[in-house]
Amino acid sequence: MRKALLLTLLLAACSQESQDQIAREAARSTVSKVVAERFPGVPVQPAIDCVIDNASSTQIYALAADSITGPTESTVQIVSEIVSKPETLTCLAAEGLPALIR
Repeated sequence: MRKALLLTLLLAACSQESQDQIAREAARSTVSKVVAERFPGVPVQPAIDCVIDNASSTQIYALAADSITGPTESTVQIVSEIVSKPETLTCLAAEGLPALIR
């Protein structure tokens, strides 16, 4: 709870651009845990990039908040929703599959 308050205060003190960057980095941390656990064998870094790049701002902030409390079922649901978007699937095919071949 204390960490959540600290993140909220930190975000409030920053510019909008800084807030977005902090939230994206926190969301990236959460997504990496979900990808590693739920999608074994998928190249983690390209998958994280695809998920973050195709998430809405609402999803980014929800995932960022989950970085403090740890991945929950809500986190998994959000990541699954993002992964099922056509844009994310296209990104994964373009970025994730070549990484598997290397």
